[in-house]
Amino acid sequence: MDKQIVFTEKNKAQLLDVESQILGDNQVRVKTCFSTISNGTERANLTGDPVVSIYSKETDEAKFPRVVGYSTSGIVVEKGKNVASVEIGDKVAMYWTTHRSYNVMNERNVVKIDGVNVGMEEASIVHIATFPLAAIRKTRLEIGESAMVMGLGILGLLAVGLARCAGAVPVIAVDPVKERREKALRFGADFAFDPFDPDFAQKVKEVTGGGVNVAIEVTGQGAALNQTLDCMAKFGRVALLGCTRKSDFTIDYYRKVHGPGITLVGAHTLARPTGESHPGYFTTYDDMKCILNLCEKGRLDLKSLIDETHTPDECSEVFARLAQDKNFPTVVQFDWREVE
Repeated sequence: MDKQIVFTEKNKAQLLDVESQILGDNQVRVKTCFSTISNGTERANLTGDPVVSIYSKETDEAKFPRVVGYSTSGIVVEKGKNVASVEIGDKVAMYWTTHRSYNVMNERNVVKIDGVNVGMEEASIVHIATFPLAAIRKTRLEIGESAMVMGLGILGLLAVGLARCAGAVPVIAVDPVKERREKALRFGADFAFDPFDPDFAQKVKEVTGGGVNVAIEVTGQGAALNQTLDCMAKFGRVALLGCTRKSDFTIDYYRKVHGPGITLVGAHTLARPTGESHPGYFTTYDDMKCILNLCEKGRLDLKSLIDETHTPDECSEVFARLAQDKNFPTVVQFDWREVE
């Protein structure tokens, strides 16, 4: 039997015993070391938000029980006969997993950690970090261009650090929460602004010499996208990383998009190639290798982002806080090393 965190009903998480998964010829069994909560996605699943498909206009009612979690790290303990990319004992970062003591994955979904400077805590954040990295790639950010990140949850903070790695100058972080702005400054932002400041857009234009070249909009709020457009330079590019699922807002597209030649880029993480990377569009696997390399060489310090670490048997209390607390910490992990 394995242990797994399950959302058994609305706003309720439990650590349950579940049947161990059968290993296939192309799969590996990985003993989970750490799993990282993706606050927005997991809060939506926990609170029973309707399931909105990116492939159709259908919206399905949330059904329980539900299992979540998708960014983890661990050690390979068993492998199928056709697996060639990893060996038993290898440390790996995984993608599209769950909060579970053992994850059985196709070998394509595990990325070997080759270096010695990346801990398992950092490795469990790597999959989540591919989301803002893909958004930055799609904007074709160039060295020396200004970049702004709107919203400083886990994806926004990662976008700040990655924009700095990509050569953006200055990097501007935006969030109404002071503590998040301060954290963004420590993680690489040059400026941090409150979007509710009445002079917000003017301040952004002052520090960028007229407007932002690239923006990563992470909030998914129509009002935030509208504010972002007020800050853009001519021919600017906006990645909709947190694209709103609601249409109850209005934007003056003629003046704010059409006239200044703004490009709006869909940045859903599944809108990427599955087989071969090319400029602007990398596979998840290649983006994870990139982030691991940045961490290994000291360009990106993911460990500094971690706010809290809990044992899986504390999951009920942790997810109760996630459902209710608007100031829930940005990066929270579960440590599975002592769980069998």
